[in-house]
Amino acid sequence: MKTFASLSAWSMGCFCHLALAAPDISTADHTAPERPALRASAQHSQEIWGLTEQEWAKFESLQTGPRRYWSPQLDPLTTLGVEAETDQERQRYAELQVRLEAKRAERELAYQKAYTQAWAKLYPDLMPIQGMATTASTASQTATRSALFVKDDCDSCMNVAKRLQDQGTAFDLYLVGSDGDDDSVRRWAKAAGIVPANVQRRQITLNHDRGRWFSLGAFGSLPARFEQVNGQWQRIE
Repeated sequence: MKTFASLSAWSMGCFCHLALAAPDISTADHTAPERPALRASAQHSQEIWGLTEQEWAKFESLQTGPRRYWSPQLDPLTTLGVEAETDQERQRYAELQVRLEAKRAERELAYQKAYTQAWAKLYPDLMPIQGMATTASTASQTATRSALFVKDDCDSCMNVAKRLQDQGTAFDLYLVGSDGDDDSVRRWAKAAGIVPANVQRRQITLNHDRGRWFSLGAFGSLPARFEQVNGQWQRIE
């Protein structure tokens, strides 16, 4: 009995020693090293958008509310502008956004000019297909253009493309069913009489459809010509 009591006392003493020696894992601050990095990242982001610390905090707060679900990909300036409480705030965010987008457009157009010159130098006899350097036409974003959807073995499609080209109309041509085959788009354009120089200077762009026709409703027959009216794509031909 004495031996058992001694062992019990010894084991309890060891347990107490181990318990006292164990680190308090539950209270350790594992996020402390990350906080400076998070603060630096937030500061960098707000500076990019031209926002104050308070404005950036408001944007982050809005991202936790209904706006997160209504407009999950909305940029900070548009988010704050839409949720602005005064005309003065709304105007400030609008002006900040216009300045940023003007700089972006300037850089993109400068690069597009360089890309067009490089293509004409390296492949003077080959018409570029959109998607090689960009996924969308920069020209389409800065000017009113038509979107012309066509298909293979379609004489009326070629006639419309020729007519628009002869009229000097700027348009983006989409070959439905191209399956990502650049050569098929080039063959179609060549058969339709599309002038390579018009493609190289982006008066006309050649594109794979990639589901755009179906995203617009895919109603009626081809060819189909669309234009943006009040921000909405509408079929005009």
